[in-house]
Amino acid sequence: MSEYESVSRSSLKLKGVSDHKVNKKKKKKDKEREAMKMYEQVSNSKSSEEDGKKMKAVDKRTKAEQAFDRAREKRDAELIVEKASKTHKERIMLFNSHLDAMTEHFDIPKVSWTK
Repeated sequence: MSEYESVSRSSLKLKGVSDHKVNKKKKKKDKEREAMKMYEQVSNSKSSEEDGKKMKAVDKRTKAEQAFDRAREKRDAELIVEKASKTHKERIMLFNSHLDAMTEHFDIPKVSWTK
């Protein structure tokens, strides 16, 4: 007698399926696809309207606001270049030297009254 004679070789029986055939689930309509189609239709209609009117974007910011934004972009670019120029090891060494240079004023004092 073989070890595998007691093993059932029939297909699996699933609950809720009467004819023992697996029914494929119906696919729901893809809402995202429909939304994209609607968005494209709306954007196409808007672009055709804009082409007819030849509207240009008007910057309503003041000169000071424009200068501030340019300066901020320049600072951000410099910061990115500065951060990208150092390796992780160099940044850790600078941080450790900064911590060594700090006074003991920032240390947590002892709370114990007995010592």
